[in-house]
Order: sequence, then structure tokens, then C-alpha cells
Amino acid sequence: MMSEIVKQGWKKYLLELQLHPLRTKAITAGVLIGSSDLVAQKISGVKKIQPRRLLLLMLYGFAYSGPFGHFLHKLMDAIFKGKKDNKTVAKKVLLEQLTSSPWNNLFFMMYYGLIVEGRSWGLVRKKVGKDYPSVQLTAWKFWPIIGWINYQYMPLQFRVVFHSFVASCWAIFLNLKARSSLAKKA
Repeated sequence: MMSEIVKQGWKKYLLELQLHPLRTKAITAGVLIGSSDLVAQKISGVKKIQPRRLLLLMLYGFAYSGPFGHFLHKLMDAIFKGKKDNKTVAKKVLLEQLTSSPWNNLFFMMYYGLIVEGRSWGLVRKKVGKDYPSVQLTAWKFWPIIGWINYQYMPLQFRVVFHSFVASCWAIFLNLKARSSLAKKA
């Protein structure tokens, strides 16, 4: 019974992904980052879930990370003409790591500080200046492997979904990093 429900849900999801790829990827990214925030809030010891924070992070996934990933992967496929040989995959991973990875981590940290936490520009700039190098260096240890798997083995229509799933785990790390430095100041 349960497996049939899951099977039907997956079929419906695949149909939506085919008929409305941008919308489906945006919603998926929003739901996944929302889920990761719930986990991060629980892990960090928050007694009562913060719905405003949760919704603002879901908005980030829906309005930014899902659409960004959709267009990034379409662009990469166009630039590299859908090739999947090792040399091409290495070029895709390198290009992604030198462009979108630094930008996305910087943008997330700024969004989190300014929008989610409502901090001043001066405070956010200082925090990002302090934490960004270690976040990006950690990203460069983790994301190239994910990028390789994504470009080598995932069909184009699933790349954003796969990336969003892994990004939800990465967002837990970023959330906890952001909260730990706030806790030290409190």
C-alpha cells in the first residue's frame, strides 16, 4: 500500500518535472531547504521552531536556488553540448566551482544575515568577511565530488533535484555555522 503511494507520487513528480521544470525545481528547492532548516533548528537546540526563519529560507530556495540551478545546468549543457566524457565533466566541475560556488555561498551568507536574521549591513559584512573563507574552502572540499556525480551520472532533468537535495544538507552546515558564531556573541 505505502509503496504504491510512493510510486504514484514519484510518477506525478516526474510528470510535473517534465511539464513544468522550472516551477517544479523551484518548489523542490524551497521544500528541501525548509526541511534542512527544521533539522538545523532542532540540532542547534532551538526549543520552538521559528516559522519566519523557516519561510524566509523556503523563499530563498523557491525564488533563488531552484531557478538558479535550473538555468545554470541548462547553460552548462549548452556550453559543453551535453558531453559526459571525463575531461568535459572535469571542466564543468571546475567552471562551477570557480563561478557559481563562491557566488552562491556568499549570497546565501548575505541573505541569511540581512534577511533571515535582520542584521545590519555592517554586522553582516564583518561576519561574512570572517566566515566566508572557511565556508568556501570547506565547499571546495565537498562540492567537486557532488558536481562530478551530478554531471557524470545524473540526467539533465534531475541535476537540480539532486543538487537541491545535497544543498539541503550543505545548508544545515551553513545554518549551524551562522548560528554558532551568533551563540558565541550571546
